Amino acid sequence: MYSVMGDRQEDRAIAPTGQISFSDSIVALSSGRLPAGIGVVRLSGPQTRFALETILGRVPPARRAVYATLKGSKGPIDHGLVLFFPGPYSFTGEDVAEFQVHGGRASVSALLGALTGLTGIRHAEPGEFTRRAFLNGKLDLTATEALADLIQAETEAQRRFALTNADGAQRDLYQSWRRRLIHARAMVEAEIDFADEDDVPGSVADTVWADVRALIAEIDRHLDGFHAAEIIRDGYDVVILGAPNAGKSSLFNALARRDAAIVTDEPGTTRDLLEISLDIRGIKVRVTDTAGLRDGGGTIEAIGMQRALDRARMADLILLLEDLSSPVAIDTAEIDRPILRIGTKKDLAPMLPGRARYDMTISSHTGIGLADLMDEIARRAEKTLDAAADILPSRLRHVELIREARVFLEKAVNGGEPELRAEDLRIASDRLGRIIGSVDVEDLLDVIFSQFCIGK
Repeated sequence: MYSVMGDRQEDRAIAPTGQISFSDSIVALSSGRLPAGIGVVRLSGPQTRFALETILGRVPPARRAVYATLKGSKGPIDHGLVLFFPGPYSFTGEDVAEFQVHGGRASVSALLGALTGLTGIRHAEPGEFTRRAFLNGKLDLTATEALADLIQAETEAQRRFALTNADGAQRDLYQSWRRRLIHARAMVEAEIDFADEDDVPGSVADTVWADVRALIAEIDRHLDGFHAAEIIRDGYDVVILGAPNAGKSSLFNALARRDAAIVTDEPGTTRDLLEISLDIRGIKVRVTDTAGLRDGGGTIEAIGMQRALDRARMADLILLLEDLSSPVAIDTAEIDRPILRIGTKKDLAPMLPGRARYDMTISSHTGIGLADLMDEIARRAEKTLDAAADILPSRLRHVELIREARVFLEKAVNGGEPELRAEDLRIASDRLGRIIGSVDVEDLLDVIFSQFCIGK
């Protein structure tokens, strides 16, 4: 059997145990950037035991750390800990060894050189360890994608979301849906083929199709949660709007805690979109500064204003700013998004009347009201996430396949010849199977595993 990864073709075969046996072994640094306190080098494949005997002088007891001197062809390399995980009870399903050495570039380079100098051992490609784990049934595709999310997680919400899916929450949900469809299809086909038999129900209309309709409703609720998943992964989207000199860039810099945007008294200073990412109560929040909105201005400024309006129409929340000392109203009638009206420069106009029309007032210069603003943004983001289901579709790939499945389920419940309805159920279950990788996913593998770093 052959699998293409990049421009390289690798041999693999099904072992008697059911595991896939690769002809070569792969090695890579699996820890962080060097230099570091410790460098962890991971080795997986059929040459693992031979490599241990060559570098260490013996194969350590399974899953027990051994402190030893690691030796290459030119003498000792380093002292460190070595662990051995015999297949199939390892991450990849193959024999796996981990070498924990001092995290200097020279030490790690010497160890990698000694290992790749052995016959049949080569440097791993991005995601290749995880790919072997998938091919050997250690992970399904949803867990694989969740593992990539876990590695890239920057906030607490991202970590929790990725860990839930890595533990199999998505897999269990999609597998349960698929089992229900397989059962429904079996009942429909049994009624077609064995309608005269006593042990086959006379009609499946009240049971099978009722359950399929219930499944469609579950799918709809699940798809409704995709935006919440996007917020967890990509961030709660906050856009700052207002007239020129309303304090947009000053607020942007105050939230960023650095001079991320140029601030001047000249109208039209900000002409393009500027974005920062914040971690507020464990939720990623993306804040975008935009060009001031006004009549007139040059061609370039007009382009900036149009980009501001286009960006605002995609926001989860708009911060609409007005200078308390010189308010200029902005027409937001065509922007159907949640809006938080904020009066700015409170330090310059502390006693000005008319504040009732604002949700809050702030001063970016003194920091007055900024904590309350951050709390309100966090509250709205948390409310959006709390309204979603516990298990969410985490990839557009999932959403597209689930929507395809739903189309065929609708066709099935809306009637027609029993044979065609059974075929619609089969196609729907096939689409769900593709999400977890149980059917026809070879064309997706290169895309999915390219997200990983070399040592994973």
